[in-house]
Amino acid sequence: MNVHAVRAIYLFEMARMWRTLLQSLASPVISTSLYFVVFGSAIGSRMMDIDGVSYGAFIIPGLIMLMLLNESISNASFGIYMPRFTGTIYEVMSAPVSPMEIVLGYVGAAATKSVILGLLILATARLFVDYEVLHPIWMLSFLVLTAVTFSLFGFIIGIWADGFEKLQIIPMMIVTPLTFLGGSFYSISMLPPVWQTITLFNPVVYLISGFRWSFYGVADVHIGISVAMTLVFLLVCLALIAWIFRTGYRLKP
Repeated sequence: MNVHAVRAIYLFEMARMWRTLLQSLASPVISTSLYFVVFGSAIGSRMMDIDGVSYGAFIIPGLIMLMLLNESISNASFGIYMPRFTGTIYEVMSAPVSPMEIVLGYVGAAATKSVILGLLILATARLFVDYEVLHPIWMLSFLVLTAVTFSLFGFIIGIWADGFEKLQIIPMMIVTPLTFLGGSFYSISMLPPVWQTITLFNPVVYLISGFRWSFYGVADVHIGISVAMTLVFLLVCLALIAWIFRTGYRLKP
């Protein structure tokens, strides 16, 4: 493996985060803090506990997951789209760098940014509500696994998109609505039976449920199913990326 190439791509992408610190870190943290103020403190103080967990604490995993999915997709898609837009991707493709090393550099940086942001939001949440992390190793593992999976998904979107507008279509029109409807602010057990069944077709439900289990030991779906669904999506993304590099889809002029 060409470690120097992976390191160069990784450090270049990480440097972009430090150059745009307000946009990359401060803005998402402030936006999520507003959710804690409104839903955690103002509304949450008037809500009953859910599965023995206060409402303000209950929504923490969902809010982190909402941010994590969007930021992972955004960081990875923008990271690979810009070299395509400027034409520098052809220099990378012609260099002695394998597809796996290219993916490791771009996806690794995007996932790292998302994990840092997730941990910052987790620390910020302590200022607004009290919470506990029952399974910290599982929590961190699930955080990293989700960040890597959706960074791979974002990498695919960045290659597929042929304009800046398309970079935002899937996160705004599909991922964000699915996250809101996936139990970010409620337990799906609170829904009527018919809607509970329909909600199980939402893949984000398994992400939020598994992540919430790592905090409080309660989940809408068994943790094993949550991990399995995430791994399946990870494998699908890897298969699509392998096909993209094999066929040169949108990477070759």
